This record gives sequence, C-alpha cells and structure tokens, in this order.
Amino acid sequence: MDIRADAEGRPDRAVVRDALAVGVAVGLSGFAFGVTSAGSGLTVWQTCALSLMVFTGASQFALVGALAAGGNPLTAAAGAFFLGVRNAFYGLRLSQSLALPRAVRPFAAHWVIDETTAVSLAQRGRRAARIGFAVTGLTLYLLWNLTTLLGALGAEAIGDTDAWGLDVAGPAVFLALLAPMLKTAVERAVAGLAVLLGLGLLPVLPAGVPVLAAALAAPAMLYVEGRRAAGREAAGREAAGREAAGRDDSGQEEER
Repeated sequence: MDIRADAEGRPDRAVVRDALAVGVAVGLSGFAFGVTSAGSGLTVWQTCALSLMVFTGASQFALVGALAAGGNPLTAAAGAFFLGVRNAFYGLRLSQSLALPRAVRPFAAHWVIDETTAVSLAQRGRRAARIGFAVTGLTLYLLWNLTTLLGALGAEAIGDTDAWGLDVAGPAVFLALLAPMLKTAVERAVAGLAVLLGLGLLPVLPAGVPVLAAALAAPAMLYVEGRRAAGREAAGREAAGREAAGRDDSGQEEER
C-alpha cells in the first residue's frame, strides 16, 4: 500500500485505516435496516432497491419507520426527503475540498453522506480528503447493501419481527449514530426538543407527520440562542457603558 502523503495531509495508510473503520462500523448496521424494512411490509427487492438507489441511512430508516406505523406513503417520503436534503449542503462543502473532475461528480454525489463527509473534512490535504471519501464511500456502500440483503432475508425467515423485538433495531442504530455527533449544548437541546415534539405529537398526528414537526426544533432553538446572544451582547454594552461612565466620574473628581 502507498504510504505517501500530500504536503499538508496524513500518510495514505492512516487515512485508509480510518476510512475503513468508519465504513465497516456503519456498513454493518444495514442489517438493522433490512430487518426494519422487511418488517414494515416491503419486499426483499424493494428493500434492496432503497439501499442501492437512496443510500442515506437516516432517510431510509425514516421512510420505513413511517410506513411500519401505518403512515401515508407520501408523508413518509416527505419526511425522508427532508432528512436527505442535508446531503446537498454536504455536497457544496465537499465540492471545494475534493475538487473532483466534472465527469466524476455525478457518480461521487451518490456517496455524499454523513460518514464520507466527516472522514473527508477531517483531512487537511486534498489527496487525503479524496482517499478518505473514496475508501469510506466504497466500503460503506458495499457493506450497507450486503447487510441490507441479509437483514431482509433474515426477517422473512423469522417471520414476525415484532415478536422478536427487531422493530426497534432501526431506531436504536439511528440513535447510536446520532449521539456522538451531539457535541455542544445547543445540539443536545435541539435533539431533546425534537424528541419531545415527535413523541408528544405521535398520538394526535398521522404517522410520519410527527417526524416533520420535529424538524421545527432546529429553528426554535436557533431563535432562542439568538435571543440569548443578543441579550448577552446588550448586557456587555451596558456594562462597558457603566465602566466608561465610572472612569469619567473618577477623572472629573481628580481634576477637582
């Protein structure tokens, strides 16, 4: 294996090692998706087609979860779509760091997901970013689709997935992937509010709609944080004004 590195990045071997670790760890969770999808009523071929053509885990879990709860297919698809929109913003950022040839971009776009973005942006040089993106994307795509097939076949073999408790496999994997990403207090607050909205509205709204409503947690917390920042800024200006006034008063007393 080539152990070279570009002028700013890490050795190729280290990048490949980290990319493989991410690809294998996340790729194996495709089994949970396969089980969940088959349990929601989709056939093996429909389940595999979702992984092959959609290939964005959170959106796939959201779609089959809403269908399993009896939601309208259009509502379920809308929820999955809104979750997948984030990949478009990832693509804008990666287009600068990867700078791939124009002919390659349509194919690379299919691999623009959370994991490939995270591995690529963690590198400092363009060569390392490209290697990280390619290795993570290829490993994850192959494993995700293979384990999706195995999960769907396994779900058909065991019959009722609810009886085995496998209906919670998808949400559990999704939470396990999400939790390490919540690093700041604001991010944790957004996640907590989204959970409260989703669970609170679940009994009163059709299946699939609470997921869409939970997305309101982000703008709500951004608004609250903006108000707090404005309040801190105003308090800082007021304190600075009082301090300046105090210095002026002291200066006048000294002149007297």
